[in-house]
Amino acid sequence: MSAREVPVTQPEPASLKPEMAAVPEASRSELDVTLVVPVLTADGHIGEVLAALGDELDRLNKTWECVAVFDGCRGPAWEEALRLSGERPGTLRMIGFQQSFGQAACLSKALEYARGEVIVTSPQYLQIDPHEIGLLLATIDGGADFAVPWRDPRIDPWLNRVQSALFNMVMRRIIGAPFHDLNCYFRAIRREVLVGMAIYGDMYRFLPVIVYRQGFQVEEVRVRHMQEWGGAAWFGVGVYVRRLLDILGVVFLTHFTLKPLRFFGSLGALFALGGSGVLASLLLHWFVTGSAGDYLPALFLVGILLLVLGVQVIGFGLVGEIIIYTQARNLREYRIERVFEK
Repeated sequence: MSAREVPVTQPEPASLKPEMAAVPEASRSELDVTLVVPVLTADGHIGEVLAALGDELDRLNKTWECVAVFDGCRGPAWEEALRLSGERPGTLRMIGFQQSFGQAACLSKALEYARGEVIVTSPQYLQIDPHEIGLLLATIDGGADFAVPWRDPRIDPWLNRVQSALFNMVMRRIIGAPFHDLNCYFRAIRREVLVGMAIYGDMYRFLPVIVYRQGFQVEEVRVRHMQEWGGAAWFGVGVYVRRLLDILGVVFLTHFTLKPLRFFGSLGALFALGGSGVLASLLLHWFVTGSAGDYLPALFLVGILLLVLGVQVIGFGLVGEIIIYTQARNLREYRIERVFEK
């Protein structure tokens, strides 16, 4: 479900205009948890989220902070956050974008200011039971690097559940990652997992898959679903096309980043074989009948096009292999968990 964009209608107070200084490495991880809340619309429930999750973190004896990132929106949510930041100085910090850049930009910017050892991302409303944050943190304390929620049972409209189930089923079949609810953004992640990771576009949705393929320990946790933002609706054709392209991008990033020739070579070979098959059938028809026919010239052009396209795609893969070879010393596909020495 895409967020509604709300234009900036009110200038920031003078005291908030200077940008906060990023947290230096020496002072990071001085807190247990940093709660990151991207606020995408003017009617976000930032106060409700802060109160419910903050009370639960206090009950768990966790030191925490909240970084709220306003994605180009102002209004009641912004005013409420201003009031809460005055009431709880040092606990709630705010970042305001001049225009909408998406949840990936919100998360990336929040990481620059986060001081917690564990990053907990939450929507701008209470999507799951606040008590479940303890279960996610316990999963992290138990050795997991990434705790992924699974809303079970779902309480949103059946149409949304069907679309979500189909999306996650496709991801499991194509990617091979055993996750059932990639659309839930209430997550707990060790800070070190996200450091140095490029988070852009809609890739925040697939973070569990990308982290899983990088060798980190990712565990799925069943949580109690409380509410969902918005109603049931079919999305536009463009949304489904973008999701398919996102899946293709994740497949490439998780399987072929260091082996581009396998991806482009397989795709190019498919085109080239198709073109060769068309040309071979035309040649056989010409030998058997002795005539070209009316439709054969068009098929001949199609065969040539497929053959040339296949060679070009294979060439892309070769160029990618050359780039990987020249940068091999700076690339690392593996992850070392621990080194034992005597």
